[in-house]
Amino acid sequence: MPDPLLILTALACGMISRALGMPALIGYLAAGFILHEMDVVGGELLAVLSEMGITLLLFSIGLKLQVRDLLTVRIWGTTIIHMAATQLFFLGFLLLAGKLLPGLGLNLNAALVIAFALTFSSTVFVIQVMQERGEMASRHAALAIGVLIIQDLAAVLFLAFSAGKVPEWSALWLLLIIPARQVVLRLLSLAGHAELFTLAGFALAILGAQLFDSVGIKGDLGALLIGAMLAGDQKAKELARNLLYFKDLFLVGFFLSIGLGGWPSADLMVLAVVIGLVALLKPLLYFPLFTRLHVAPRTALLASNSLANHSEFGLIVIAVAGGLGWVHEQWSSAISIAIAVSFVVASPLNRLSHTLYQRYRRYFLRFESHKVRAALPDTRNVKVLVLGMGNIGTGAYEAIARSYGPQVLGIDDNDRKLAAHRAMHRRVAAADASDPDFWHRVAVDELELVMLALTNHQENMLVARLMRRMGYKGRVAAVVRFAEESKALEAEGISAFNLYAQAGEGFAAHAARGLRDRRRSEQADDETPA
Repeated sequence: MPDPLLILTALACGMISRALGMPALIGYLAAGFILHEMDVVGGELLAVLSEMGITLLLFSIGLKLQVRDLLTVRIWGTTIIHMAATQLFFLGFLLLAGKLLPGLGLNLNAALVIAFALTFSSTVFVIQVMQERGEMASRHAALAIGVLIIQDLAAVLFLAFSAGKVPEWSALWLLLIIPARQVVLRLLSLAGHAELFTLAGFALAILGAQLFDSVGIKGDLGALLIGAMLAGDQKAKELARNLLYFKDLFLVGFFLSIGLGGWPSADLMVLAVVIGLVALLKPLLYFPLFTRLHVAPRTALLASNSLANHSEFGLIVIAVAGGLGWVHEQWSSAISIAIAVSFVVASPLNRLSHTLYQRYRRYFLRFESHKVRAALPDTRNVKVLVLGMGNIGTGAYEAIARSYGPQVLGIDDNDRKLAAHRAMHRRVAAADASDPDFWHRVAVDELELVMLALTNHQENMLVARLMRRMGYKGRVAAVVRFAEESKALEAEGISAFNLYAQAGEGFAAHAARGLRDRRRSEQADDETPA
């Protein structure tokens, strides 16, 4: 049984970190160092949880792999160039530090591995920031996460080959997992949506890792490839959501184990703080790379700022390298401090990102490419905007279009979804509803109604306030799920439709109409002469 002190300390430090507006994992790293000072030992269970967390992390990355999206130059091109430049920068930085501080014992091989670990940005940090701001469906979130997936794949390849194992000939049998995709998806469908479905996800991740490990291939790579085999299906998306919190919970063990390893030397501590601060320089290269590859300046700025940090994946790389003797084991503690510092300085930068763009919008627009300018949506003769063209937005569009016809415009960020709508002859455009540049294109004085069908409360609030700042004074209706969300929107003068509370009314009205139609049909049959 785990020491209750482990759980309580991790919980307290995580809560304090969250209260200060920073990711909880900073608290978990701090908890490890506090527990080390209290002479607490993690034990075998913590090691098992740590390994499970890494396996689930890689499996979850595989579930989200969309090769078609990753093959765009703006994602893989930016990632490769940025990683190469960052590798060279940190390599030079570390070799210079090794000269100035000989006690660090930094040779070329160690510097290469540590520099590689510092090329990554944090998936955990970016997703938490985007979720808290209600921006997971935005273009800048998709762009940043695409970059992170390419980086994570590079880390996985390092982990796969770091063990120095030579795959056995029996590894060729693993090619059978490709035709097994449909069978596995069918089994997942049979598992339903509750605990059996989640258990099936655990089994796939763990058994996949064990299967690959048994034929001489690193199990971490196996977990990722099994996930990638299922990617693109709705069941894969559902499984990724179900495993999200389990993965994060098990990774707590990994972060605690780093701190329990103890503090680095004083010189290495100072160097770690400097490395953490240097993460703020990452956007200075990301932004010009994105804009040169035809990303809108605002999207480029928000994505770049979200990547201004070091990664927990870098910590995994250093932990593996330390176990193999490539770097001194105290570098794990040093990199954890660097990550924590990078999160501390990146948090206010990300909170100010929208304000920075609005204040210096004219400057940032100088970087706008001709392709981006030509792709801006046509909003002429629009009376009604439907923001978010998912199932709810599509239904709202169809209903309101009966009265307004072509004066209704649907807005969404998903290109595949927009292509399907255009095939159905709906008037739609690609744009980010939270982007001030989009609202500068809209004649807000001519709008009569804006329908927020984004289904994310934070994003609804963000867009509603932006519209008001841009001078829109017309009617706004929004979709919500909870009563407190209705109150918050109504305080902003927005009409809220509660899906859960009012769906019952709609269901009853639908059933009543069916009943009335049936009675009329029966009466008509009775009145028909024999």
